[in-house]
Amino acid sequence: MANHKSALKRVRQAEVRRLRNRYVAKTARNAVRKLRATTDKAEAQKLYPSVCSMLDKLAKKNVIHKNKAGNLKSKLAKHVNAL
Repeated sequence: MANHKSALKRVRQAEVRRLRNRYVAKTARNAVRKLRATTDKAEAQKLYPSVCSMLDKLAKKNVIHKNKAGNLKSKLAKHVNAL
C-alpha cells in the first residue's frame, strides 16, 4: 500500500477515474448497440450524431483508442446508410 500522502491521493483519484471511465464507456457501448438495433432510418439518422460525439469524447480522453472510435463510427455510418 502507498505510504506518501501524494500517493494515497493518487490512489483515490485513480479509483474515481476508473469508475467514471467504466460508466461513460458502458453508456457509449449501449448507445452503439441501440443504433445497430435500429431499423428505422430517420431514427438512426437522429441517433448517429450523438453516438459519434460520445465516441469522439471517449477517444479524446483516452478511454478508447482513436482508431477504435473511427472504426465504430465508420461501421455505424455504413449501417445507417444501408437502411
